Amino acid sequence: MRRALRVHTVGLLALLLAESALPAQQREIVLATTTSTQDTGLLDSLLPMFQRETGIAVKPIAVGTGAALEMGRRGDADAVLVHAPEVERKYVQSGDLIDGRRIMYNDFLIIGPTIDPVGARGKPLVEAMKAIAAGGSFVSRGDGSGTETKELALWKAAGVAAASIENREETGQGMGATLLVAEQRQTYTLTDRATYLAFKDKLTLVPLVEGDPELRNVYSAYAVNPGKHPAAKRTEALRFVRYLTEPEVQEWIGKFGTEKWGEPLFHPDAQVAATR
Repeated sequence: MRRALRVHTVGLLALLLAESALPAQQREIVLATTTSTQDTGLLDSLLPMFQRETGIAVKPIAVGTGAALEMGRRGDADAVLVHAPEVERKYVQSGDLIDGRRIMYNDFLIIGPTIDPVGARGKPLVEAMKAIAAGGSFVSRGDGSGTETKELALWKAAGVAAASIENREETGQGMGATLLVAEQRQTYTLTDRATYLAFKDKLTLVPLVEGDPELRNVYSAYAVNPGKHPAAKRTEALRFVRYLTEPEVQEWIGKFGTEKWGEPLFHPDAQVAATR
């Protein structure tokens, strides 16, 4: 037992010494992530905390989840933090992403003008989507993001082809920018709650449909597989993924935003990703 402990300790010390000997430029990873983590300010607070603790800098690239996953597939990132479980699964199954962990969740909201011209407020989710498709207008991100993926799934569940909706406009932009377009147009849109709260003081649009289990919004993190992408820095990426699941960090995530917005923007949910 003591010999095994000594071997383990020596191995751990060797790993730590090897990591500390890496040049500064190698102690950086690229994180491909969804715009909501950037727009809410979560990364602005979280990444410096990680660097102080580990010495590893993280360069975030905030794009839609679809684009973030493609960055991982191409080996253009070392880790991803995304929120489209069904889409993530194929990248895990292909071996491009490994070591997945669920990190946190919030929920999606359908927001719109306070006058609510189609009467979506209080309707069941499917009925609200049908009402918007029949008589309202809708602004979509149209960028392959996790939010657009959820939106398209909601239209499908309502028996509506998104392409057939006459007054559906695609911005091709992130969530924050799309919210501002929806505000300008005074129309309906789907948003994650965190970005809505972060932009709330710029909006007159209000939540009209919320609380349905189908609107749950789960975020997971993965390392990019160096077996397929040799340049990927698995050691540092895995350390980042595991850092997000540490109890102290999970507690911090659960409090983030409370002081400024009166409620947390995300809820901690650390566990092995369901798509692994």
